[in-house]
Amino acid sequence: MRVLAIDASLRNTGVAIVDANNGRMHALYFGTIRNAGSLRSSSCLVAIRDRLTELIREHEPDCCALESVIYVQSYKTAILLGAARGAAILAAAENGLPVFEYAPTRIKQASVGRGGAKKNQVAFMVRALLGLTETPAADAADALAIGLTHLRSQENAHLGIPGVTQI
Repeated sequence: MRVLAIDASLRNTGVAIVDANNGRMHALYFGTIRNAGSLRSSSCLVAIRDRLTELIREHEPDCCALESVIYVQSYKTAILLGAARGAAILAAAENGLPVFEYAPTRIKQASVGRGGAKKNQVAFMVRALLGLTETPAADAADALAIGLTHLRSQENAHLGIPGVTQI
């Protein structure tokens, strides 16, 4: 199974393509879609959608996984995060990919072993779990962790363990 994993944000969207083959997981791609602060929000959304579409066509993932909506203190931030998630979901849906979402604590639990892990702990563990030669930047590491969470949840689904939300 190959999954497109996304940590959506208007300015720095983390993206990863993670593959599982015979129980072994590895990263085919990871990076960050960076949008300049001077770019209008609407242009950022188009850039996110366009880059994700390129990655989908290049890597042909089977599905898409992303972080579920998180609690934020600012309505403006919530709206911008929601819009970025919408652009990501649109790119996946336009290309026929089923979309799954995971709670932030579940992603941290799956990658680090505890739901309250810090970003640097997630990055370190993702590097170790995937055998990477470099520690990924925070947004890319989060996307990798989302991908690992999805692959592991699919393994658990075969064992009858519930907990996956498809949108």
